Amino acid sequence: MADGVNRFLGDTPGRVIVKLLVLSLIVGFLMTVFGWTPYGIFRSIRDFFVELWYTGFDALGDVGEYLLIGAAVVVPIFIVLRLLSFRR
Repeated sequence: MADGVNRFLGDTPGRVIVKLLVLSLIVGFLMTVFGWTPYGIFRSIRDFFVELWYTGFDALGDVGEYLLIGAAVVVPIFIVLRLLSFRR
């Protein structure tokens, strides 16, 4: 079972925790320096897609709408299939 956990995490759990702690410290410091918050980032991403929806697809025509609608189905299926194939 430990080999499966190591394979899933990409390394031993202890090393992964240390890497995540160091990376979290660096990212937290940089976000504080630039005055960013997680909520602000998510709000900006949401606003970007809302504006893209209202203005961008008018400029792109139907191609962008087809791409977004198709991706809404294809991407989750791809992720589920990758997760199911990972167990083998």
